[in-house]
Amino acid sequence: MTHLWAILLFSLGAAFVLYMVVGYPLLLTVLARWRPRPVDKRFEERTVTVLLAVHNGEAWLKAKLESILSLHYPRRLMQILVISDGSTDRTDLIAAEFAGEGIELLRVPRGGKAAALNAGMARATGDILFFTDVRQALEPDALRHLVACLGDPAVGGVSGQILFVKTVGGGEADVGLYWRFEKWLRDQLTAVDSLLVATGCIYAIRRKLARPLPADALIDDAYLPLAVVFQGCRFIFERRAVAYDYPAQLDMEFRRKVRTLAGLYQVAASYPRLLKLLTPVAFHFFSYKLGRLLLPYALLITAAAGFWLPDGWAAAATGAQALFYGLAAADHWIPAGTAVKRLSATCRTFVVLMAAALCAGVILFVPAGKLWKPTRVQG
Repeated sequence: MTHLWAILLFSLGAAFVLYMVVGYPLLLTVLARWRPRPVDKRFEERTVTVLLAVHNGEAWLKAKLESILSLHYPRRLMQILVISDGSTDRTDLIAAEFAGEGIELLRVPRGGKAAALNAGMARATGDILFFTDVRQALEPDALRHLVACLGDPAVGGVSGQILFVKTVGGGEADVGLYWRFEKWLRDQLTAVDSLLVATGCIYAIRRKLARPLPADALIDDAYLPLAVVFQGCRFIFERRAVAYDYPAQLDMEFRRKVRTLAGLYQVAASYPRLLKLLTPVAFHFFSYKLGRLLLPYALLITAAAGFWLPDGWAAAATGAQALFYGLAAADHWIPAGTAVKRLSATCRTFVVLMAAALCAGVILFVPAGKLWKPTRVQG
């Protein structure tokens, strides 16, 4: 009887892991090729409000504002708002230096990014809201590509992508493979119908579709895209709209993933329709995002049940898992550029993501604001 229960639990856990890691991506591929939905991209000049929420961003703000002013977009159609979220450094002074360029400074009491964005959206006048963050430089044509996607009347929002700049010094998180896979998934979701989250530092939506964010929201880049989708419009991915960033330090990348994954709990609470898994939006959101919160528990069940499988199966199951986690643990010491390194880096990235998903449950016990930490990068 013990073996039967072990086989059942191991099979269920392994099946869930395989579905999330392999099955759903394959299903997306089939759906994307079966009946793809093209985007009718047409660039038309539209008024745009740039929303830049920042807290103590003096190290990056001047370069960021210069990047925004260098966008290949008619300046007369742009309203640029710097929303200073209770900054105590030189952020306000730097923003004020650009007043002659038409940049508006909106000071708000310290309340977090969501409150700052709400204040900015209330002040916005443009037909399109362009959300960006202080650290990432923008490709000059990025905004034009986003606006061109919104030339399709069925599209209500569009996300760009991040490209990481290589640095010297080490210690950064190796997220290259993860981001390649993530961008591929976003391409497939766009071909099927809609992307359900955005790249937080570069996305745009029609102002008429914007909705106020909950005050403690951790991931505006999921709330607002879902608001667009639930109003019957598409939210898509545009690779040609590019922002450049520096890779975060390992500990910072882990904390960022904990915050973004914890934000999924908030999103599910704000949009109960996401729990009706038989609807297309809920099905894709679960398979693409929410299910990742359950993956570490499925792995733990699989690992525990493996010890109680019949002898031969137990040795194979536990041995394979020991090899996988051993490679992840040894990745730091494996020389770069080797075939083993490519495998170990993949294992390590996966394990870090699973650890972050486990820790994300802390949102159920602590205030959301505790999960915000300044991101350190080299560059």
